[in-house]
Amino acid sequence: MSRRPSHPVRLLASALAAGALLATAACSGGGGSENASDTAAEQAGVARPDAAKQTPTGSPSASPAALTEAGAKAALLTEADLEGGWNQVEDADKWRDRLLVGEVDVADFLTAKSSATDCQALLDALYDDGLLGDPSGPSALTGFEQGDSRLLEQVAGYDRAGLDARMKWLRTLPDTCDEFTATGSGGGERTVQVTEASVPDVGDARTGLRVTVQGNADGGPATLTLDIATVRVDTSAVTVMGGGLDGGQTDSVEQAVRQGTERLQTVLDGRTPSPQPTPMD
Repeated sequence: MSRRPSHPVRLLASALAAGALLATAACSGGGGSENASDTAAEQAGVARPDAAKQTPTGSPSASPAALTEAGAKAALLTEADLEGGWNQVEDADKWRDRLLVGEVDVADFLTAKSSATDCQALLDALYDDGLLGDPSGPSALTGFEQGDSRLLEQVAGYDRAGLDARMKWLRTLPDTCDEFTATGSGGGERTVQVTEASVPDVGDARTGLRVTVQGNADGGPATLTLDIATVRVDTSAVTVMGGGLDGGQTDSVEQAVRQGTERLQTVLDGRTPSPQPTPMD
C-alpha cells in the first residue's frame, strides 16, 4: 500500500518543540500567575515535607537502584511490547522538533497562546520533553508509528518532590482547563478540551489526560487527539503519549503503560527486561 507524503509538523503540547509557540491567544478561563508551572508546583507541593518524612525505613525489601542512562534505555518499549502493527522508529528524539501527521501542518495548528497560565503551560508542555518537568536524572525516548498515528514514550529520573508536584498539577487540568479557546498565529481559533483519562493501576502513582484540539487546517476542519499517561515508580517515571488526526490511541497507550512500567520496575530491581513482554491481565 502506497503512503502519501507527509509534512513535518510539531505535535505534542508537552515538550516537543520549545519556543515554537509564537502567537497570542484567548482562553475561556481567568488569568493566572506569572509562571503557571512554577505556581502550580508550589501549590501542589504543600504536603511534600510530610510526605518525605513518611518514607518507610527498615523495609524488608531493598531500595530500588538508581536509574542509569543504560537502564533508562533498557526500560524503553520495543515492538514486541505493543500490539496493532506499531513500527518503532529510529529518530523519535527528533519528534521534539517535528512529528509527521498526515498532510496537515500540526505545528501551525497548535501554535497558540492562552491567557490562562495553567492552560498555556499545558500547551507549552506538549511541545517539549517536560510534561513532568525537567528530568534531574537520565532520560531516554522511543517512538512508534502506525499509519498517521504516533506513540511516544519517555523514561526518566526526577527529583521526587518536583515529580509529585507536577503529577498533582496534571490532575488539576481537567478542572482548570476543561475547555478553552486558543488563537493561532494566523488568527484561527482552536477549541481545546482536556479531560481525565483512566490509567492502569501500576506503579506508585499515576495520572492520565485526553487532549483534543479542534479547528481548521489546510482549508478544512481537523481534530487532533492525544491520550497521555504518566506513571511514577519511586523517583523515576514513564510518560506515554499517543494519537493523531485519526483519533486517540487509548488501548495502545494503556498497553504501553503496563509494559513500560513493568520494564522500568525490572530495571530498578537490578534485572534485565525480557525481550518478550510479560503476559498481563
